[in-house]
Amino acid sequence: MTIDWAEWLNLAIRWFHLTAGIAWIGSSFYFVWLDNHLVPPKSGEASGEVWSVHGGGFYHKQKYQVAPSQMPEDLHWFKWEAYTTWVTGFFLLALVYWVGAASFLIDPAKAALSQGEAVGIGAASLVAGWLAYDGLCRSPLGRDDRVLGAVWFGVLVLAAFALDHVFSARGAYLHVGAIIGTAMVGNVFFVIIPGQRKVVAALVAGEVPDPALGKAAKARSLHNNYMTLPVLFIMISHHYAMTFGAGRPWLVLALLGLTGVAVRHVFNLRHRGQATGRAMAVAAVLALASVTYVSAEKATLPARAASAAGGPADWAPADWASVEPIFAKHCTACHAEKPTSDLVSAPPLGVMLDSHAHARMFAARVKKVAVDAEIMPMGNTTGMTRAERDALGRWIDAGAP
Repeated sequence: MTIDWAEWLNLAIRWFHLTAGIAWIGSSFYFVWLDNHLVPPKSGEASGEVWSVHGGGFYHKQKYQVAPSQMPEDLHWFKWEAYTTWVTGFFLLALVYWVGAASFLIDPAKAALSQGEAVGIGAASLVAGWLAYDGLCRSPLGRDDRVLGAVWFGVLVLAAFALDHVFSARGAYLHVGAIIGTAMVGNVFFVIIPGQRKVVAALVAGEVPDPALGKAAKARSLHNNYMTLPVLFIMISHHYAMTFGAGRPWLVLALLGLTGVAVRHVFNLRHRGQATGRAMAVAAVLALASVTYVSAEKATLPARAASAAGGPADWAPADWASVEPIFAKHCTACHAEKPTSDLVSAPPLGVMLDSHAHARMFAARVKKVAVDAEIMPMGNTTGMTRAERDALGRWIDAGAP
């Protein structure tokens, strides 16, 4: 019996990462909701309060703008959810995209990188992203969240554009997500928790805490709230080749990232009891723009293929005899009932391309990942050409005869 330890490790870390992320995002969303629903208390020193009901019980929560006059006996901290999410996400990034750089990260058609060079660029992007974001927050731009958000968004788009020119599109997406996630956990580790520790220390010492600490922590927490949905999109994006497989994947990422920000803003406005019509319209327009752009890009593929081939897109016969050698050369080592590749023991995702019946069954998936998105074969280690991909596309468009 052979156990695929790498796959089990991948599953364990991914499951752990997802669980920790749910805990972090859940608490983050809840506290923003709580902040937006506070009303002035009828009595006491608290700055706001809210009553709620859940699970058969009533809850009365109070907020102190800076800190209570006395240190409470039992104080709950919210930090391990964030730390665990980032650590498991980092391990997953390293295991899949750094250890497997040749298959998932390096695109020889863009840059002939060694594994060490690719890993170095990926790691440097995380550090540079945090330094850029934190520097912006501490600069005069940090006084206005809207200006700061616009500039930070520009930095992320620039990062996506640059990474897309050296990495595979999917690898570039995941590294942009890691940059955002690093900024979010950096907020917790370097700003929010240290500020809270200083407030607690001041209370214990009988001193008045610095209100600037709470203000900074709240600002960073709000930033995290708006960055959450773009990160969640990136986490699931590798399942949807039409996003990172577009002609300008960085632009699709920018549009859908902004859509996530707009959707989050709609919820925040609703929590504050403010009008949401304009924000909802912006979110709808951004979502429609994303779908329209991706669809328009897909529609131009045949014309671009014809231009690249120097002739009409239907120059080759669209029959099984013309594409079977392509499948045999580039696909069936892994995608067969009995794979011959040392990398797999069973056809990945159950996709088999070793016969006409099998290839026809999975034709739509082949079109997405091999023809349109160009992410298969992994790392293009077999050297599939654009002409071969176009031949597969013509065969599939003809109904896979």
